[in-house]
Amino acid sequence: MTTTPLQPRLTDIGPPSYDKYLPPIIRKNYGKWKYHEKLAPGVLCHVAESGDRLYTVRGGAPRLLSIQTIRKFADLADKYCGGHLRFTSRNNIEFLLEDPAGIEPLKQDLAAMGVPVGGTNNSISNIVHTQGWVHCHSAATDASGIVKSVMDALCDRFTHEDMPAKLRIALACCLNMCGAVHCSDIAILGVHRRPPKIQKDILPKVCEVPTLISSCPTGAIRSATFEGKPSVDVIEEQCMYCGNCYTVCPAMQLNDAENDGLSIWVGGKVSNARSEPRFSKLAIPFLPNNPPHWPEVVEAVVKIVDVYRQNARKYERVGEWIDRVGWPRFFELTGFEFTRYHIDDFKHAGLTFARSAHIRY
Repeated sequence: MTTTPLQPRLTDIGPPSYDKYLPPIIRKNYGKWKYHEKLAPGVLCHVAESGDRLYTVRGGAPRLLSIQTIRKFADLADKYCGGHLRFTSRNNIEFLLEDPAGIEPLKQDLAAMGVPVGGTNNSISNIVHTQGWVHCHSAATDASGIVKSVMDALCDRFTHEDMPAKLRIALACCLNMCGAVHCSDIAILGVHRRPPKIQKDILPKVCEVPTLISSCPTGAIRSATFEGKPSVDVIEEQCMYCGNCYTVCPAMQLNDAENDGLSIWVGGKVSNARSEPRFSKLAIPFLPNNPPHWPEVVEAVVKIVDVYRQNARKYERVGEWIDRVGWPRFFELTGFEFTRYHIDDFKHAGLTFARSAHIRY
């Protein structure tokens, strides 16, 4: 009995194969790239074993794009890259060129659109961020507005490679941290400071009480009655303001315009170069929400960037610089206040201080 090899079935389930959209030069040299060279801020040259060269031009684009802007990017890709472009995980847009003669004209067209070119090597890359008020039900702050304000102040650090090392900034609009704030050099994190406000009159109409109670990871929600109908109470001392209850029950309103705000964290990284990956640690426990420009947040982030740039050694990431000079010196140089919130009193905190996958000899 003979069998024929299985053929892949055509299906609309799941994403298409990634190699379907690879530029021909990348498909040809897949897995056979020797090295890359930096030609200018935001411009790289990738050299393959075959001798082929591919040029990357990186621009800083907002995470939320209009159809009109996407069409303009697509037109530039058609003009310079055979229709090929890609977005990075930090919302940069990259054009992949085979002809270096198109680099300068492309940069000029991007400049005409208001898109800066940069974000490579020892510079600040684009800020990865969550959805904020535009589309998130549990956000303690905005995302796009703060990112725009911060990057307006730091745009020259995006377009120039004059930092000690690469610098990654992230923003998450609540402590569920949909963004990469737990492992970025500088992290902006929205924080709630009050337990949910229970709308007891509508709760039994829109919520399943058992599901609501079980949604709380700390057991802070307990069953109760209100006017003879099922309801809940919240033990404030056990609430950690995570928003899980609001996710399953819109009558547990967590957003609070008066008390919600932001915190700043520093020292995280994903890279294992020179030192192991690490989580961010608290620098500023609370800053107010002051839209549309969030001046307190912008001032704090710019201060950290400037102090780091002036004092760090070449190739030192923010966390590595702080390790070398010490936290007292960090607070002295930045002028930030050291508070009781900086003291880690978590019961099992000691177990996390020296955890890594590194092999030590």
